[in-house]
Amino acid sequence: MIDVQGIANRIVDNIEQVIVGKRSAVQLTVLGLLCQGHMLIEDVPGVGKTVLAKAVARSVGCRFQRIQFTPDMLPTDVTGVSVYNQKTLEFEFRPGPIHAQIVLADEINRATPKTQSALLEAMEERQVTVDGKTYPLEPPFMVLATQNPIEYEGTFPLPEAQLDRFMLRIQLGYPEKSDEIEILDRQQFVHPIEHIEQAVSVEELAEAQRAIQDIYLDDLIKEYVVDIVRQTRMHPDVYLGSSTRGALAIRRLCQARSALFGRDYALPDDVKALAEPALSHRIIVGPAARIKDVEPSAIVQDILDNLAVPGAQVNA
Repeated sequence: MIDVQGIANRIVDNIEQVIVGKRSAVQLTVLGLLCQGHMLIEDVPGVGKTVLAKAVARSVGCRFQRIQFTPDMLPTDVTGVSVYNQKTLEFEFRPGPIHAQIVLADEINRATPKTQSALLEAMEERQVTVDGKTYPLEPPFMVLATQNPIEYEGTFPLPEAQLDRFMLRIQLGYPEKSDEIEILDRQQFVHPIEHIEQAVSVEELAEAQRAIQDIYLDDLIKEYVVDIVRQTRMHPDVYLGSSTRGALAIRRLCQARSALFGRDYALPDDVKALAEPALSHRIIVGPAARIKDVEPSAIVQDILDNLAVPGAQVNA
């Protein structure tokens, strides 16, 4: 039996060499990696979003590419383009930066919707189609997208179809005072990212990704997950609730979190811990609630507070 907990903790500990004091956010990122999901990192500049993506790629020995999204970027700048070779008299495909294993989509909301849509097929089907030909993407393919929640000028909000393809949305936030002092000390001479080494192999990661699928989920846990997702569609402050993809994300994340903590079964606590980062970005707040500054995360918390937690089954 592969030690999923050991593999996950090695990646977490390795990333924490450069990301200080944000263990819960790092753990969520590793859970997304184990679940073959994509991450949306929404936070202000300078808190380590790019460094987190680089650390993930180096920890598992994956090819890393960064895409700096701008309003004038074209879809072919992401997916690649066919170029005519005058020597061979044939068109040759030159792959774009999406053809990597870990892709950082930096400031994704600065690109136009047309360019943002270039990621849809890659994120859902892990392939890219250019000029009628399909190119599979090398596993473990993961998109870590960043966006600044403060800046609105020159940005294009992500459409619902795009948001729904992100398994998790996380925030890093500013570090605590002691952590910020430690960051100053660590970067006195050189950035720690320059010395971070591979913690696990791609093969070990692939085995761990397969192993978490065997983690047991009781029928009561599945019902609890579905009830939460259904409540997001019926909540009075919600205009559009979570899709079924949200329930699937929580299910798989619960399996990964159980393995991270050394269990071979999921608990209601796993669901409660993962509901907000897995669902809040899938919820569109209604107009009346938006005027009152109601946040999707508050709606998810309200649902958790008012929904009965499943108890243990009693065998007769």
